[in-house]
Amino acid sequence: MSKKFQMFLALLLTLSMILGACGSPAPAEPVAEEVEATEAVVEEVVTEAPAVETGPDVLALFTDLAASLPADKGYGSIKPAALNEELVEKDLFILDVREAAELEEGGYIEGTVNIPVREVLANLDKLPGLDEPMIVTCASGHRGGMVMAALKLLGYTNVRNLNGGVNAWKKAELPLVTGSMPEAPAAISTAIIEDEALYTLLNDFLSNLPEGFYAIKSDKLNEMLVENPPFIVDVRSKGEWDKDGYIEGSINLPFSDFFANLDQIPEDKDAAIVVLCASGHRGGMTMMGLRLMGYTNVINLNGGLNGWKAAGLPLKGLVSEMGAFLTNLPTDAGFYSIKSDKLNELLVENPPFIVDVREAAEIETNGYIAGAVNIPIRDLLKNLDKLPGKDEKIVITCASGHRGSLGMMALRLLGYTDVVNLNGGMNGWIKAELPVEAGAPAAPVAGTAPEVDEATFAALDNYLSNLPEGFGAIKSPDFNTELVGGNVPFILDVRTVDEWTANGHIDGAINVPVNDVPANLAQLPTDKAAPIMVICASGHRGAMTQMYLQFLGYTNVRNLNGGMNGWIAAELPVVK
Repeated sequence: MSKKFQMFLALLLTLSMILGACGSPAPAEPVAEEVEATEAVVEEVVTEAPAVETGPDVLALFTDLAASLPADKGYGSIKPAALNEELVEKDLFILDVREAAELEEGGYIEGTVNIPVREVLANLDKLPGLDEPMIVTCASGHRGGMVMAALKLLGYTNVRNLNGGVNAWKKAELPLVTGSMPEAPAAISTAIIEDEALYTLLNDFLSNLPEGFYAIKSDKLNEMLVENPPFIVDVRSKGEWDKDGYIEGSINLPFSDFFANLDQIPEDKDAAIVVLCASGHRGGMTMMGLRLMGYTNVINLNGGLNGWKAAGLPLKGLVSEMGAFLTNLPTDAGFYSIKSDKLNELLVENPPFIVDVREAAEIETNGYIAGAVNIPIRDLLKNLDKLPGKDEKIVITCASGHRGSLGMMALRLLGYTDVVNLNGGMNGWIKAELPVEAGAPAAPVAGTAPEVDEATFAALDNYLSNLPEGFGAIKSPDFNTELVGGNVPFILDVRTVDEWTANGHIDGAINVPVNDVPANLAQLPTDKAAPIMVICASGHRGAMTQMYLQFLGYTNVRNLNGGMNGWIAAELPVVK
């Protein structure tokens, strides 16, 4: 065997061993078709965060509610007399939210449906439709105000609260059903709840009202003022605050914009807060709103300021001061008047400052007392800089004594200590044949106006500035014509008992001496729109009484010009 053949065999053997070690050959891979390369598109998957339930915006809801309730419509309330008139004309759904025992004991308005306050929202199917008229009532207006607010927030558009509640209805001597209970209410509508969260919030609040319903009585609050005074916020209007007075230590934050001014109440939501209004209506709604916002210690004054006054508790403010002023009018000083002969003597001995508050045309026609300056009554308080100091002698005169009395009272309430009114005015002066100057008096000289209480000044100036034509007085012949024609008002004679007895009175009059008027307001008509005629001897006391009653809210009060002296001089009938 050749050497080359041996080398070939060796090579072949080596190759065979290598192939055996590698195993079977792998199957051939398929040949893929060439595909044009494209950029991959990845869709972004947006995952929303889970919704967070925040609940109703109570502040916004009550801000809107307060702003939507007009003052000229009682902030969503109706007075008993007005409701009684409506009930004569049409049927109204009356919802009484007192407890059954209260209705059984105290009676209820005819036609009432009774659903206690804690159960109202669970029984919406027993109420009329969202736009149908409904009246809510309770004892004082407190619970009724809360229910009205809840229903309005839920979409009821025609619901009102009885102002003062059944207590006020009784006081007005309006009819009540007694001795039985109203029939159980039946379902009359389909309850529509658009905002479940709001419904739940309101229902939880009303259904869990504690005993007393977050209200406090006047006597209890008065005790607190001595022991541990709370923060007191008065939600009446500024006009009510100025006119009717206020509880000492309270602040005024009117209901209409209360919720827009929460920075004026304590930041501490656990602070003791008492809310009050006139009757409890606005106070109840305000208290409810605050509690729903997390204020834990808020209560409403039951019966409001009306209840406080009825309890004989003290007030600050102009009306209270007016009442004290009338109560303390000195008889021996002619109730702060001066007779013509006495003034004539003073002109010789020690002339006082005389301000004539008639119109310029009256003075030019009838003359004036020498030395007098003319400032018409409507402008009197705007010209305090033209009067002498607060402790100097000032005599005010007008035609009959009516306007002079108003001016005298206003100045004394502002702190002038020695102001009197000319009794009988220029008519009395002329009748006494005392000297009269012709033409126009000298213009008053301006000086420095004294410091006065701003609120008192504003209220009094507003009153005097807006006196109507005739200044709220009526002459005897004109009043007699009204009486003959059957137009008989409530006649209040404010002379003393001795004057009443000695000189007689107008038929139908009642006698309440001027000093006793503030303590005997219960004898006056409950309807503050009822016509009232005030009578005294000359018109002086009558004018002051008229002014006081008008500040109390009586809207149809007049004074007999010249008083009983003028009536007798006109030879009109007198009862003795």
